Amino acid sequence: MAKILITGATGTIGLELTKHLVSKHDLTVIGRDFSDFPMDLKEKVKVVKKDLVEAENWIGLLNDIEYVIQLAGEADAEADFYGDLLELNYKLPHNLYAEAKKAKNLKRIIFASSIHAVDAYPEYVQVKATDSVRPADLYGVSKVYLEGLAAYYAYTHGIESIGIRIADYKASDEELTKDADKNGMAMFLSKRDMNHLIDCCLEAELKEPFLIINGISKNTFPRLSYEEAHVQLGYEPQDNAFEMNGIFKSK
Repeated sequence: MAKILITGATGTIGLELTKHLVSKHDLTVIGRDFSDFPMDLKEKVKVVKKDLVEAENWIGLLNDIEYVIQLAGEADAEADFYGDLLELNYKLPHNLYAEAKKAKNLKRIIFASSIHAVDAYPEYVQVKATDSVRPADLYGVSKVYLEGLAAYYAYTHGIESIGIRIADYKASDEELTKDADKNGMAMFLSKRDMNHLIDCCLEAELKEPFLIINGISKNTFPRLSYEEAHVQLGYEPQDNAFEMNGIFKSK
């Protein structure tokens, strides 16, 4: 049982990951507002209400933490740079890594990057995690910054990090509508596969202190390649948006 801190635990992905991990690990969840957080989960985790944009709120937060799952941030692709994008996607991760330098028990940071970091590639290109970044918006640029920040701390301060370029996450398979086009299905990432990928990120031993992988399901025509996650982490996705929509069937 590992001691894990989850930021952004009240978000869509964070909530589902908390449900998935709560029976297996000692969880601390942190955020600004837990008014809508399920009561049954509150009783099973340590809840910390703090604004992580403020650097002083990080002091001592990681003292007993072994793993951080960093999900907090602005996810709006049209967000204004001088608004939440600057506060949540630049200042907040800076504060995290600055505090991580002092954390003696910290083993690894797992952070949410995004498909937006490479979404300017043509639609017909399957993007590998090793391909050059090519953001299509300022939100994607902020994720490129986060990847660079993590790489800096990995190779200069020895802080292990795995960044997941999350594709189109669906908390429920029912959210994958029957009228989804091929590009939408190509970007599909199921809850089951995301939970499995996080398990892999927690358990794997890394050859290097920094790794970028793609978070995507086993779609017939995946927009992102999951080869690196499979080889480096043992990731074995199960869900296929094309099969789920009845377009292709497994033999």
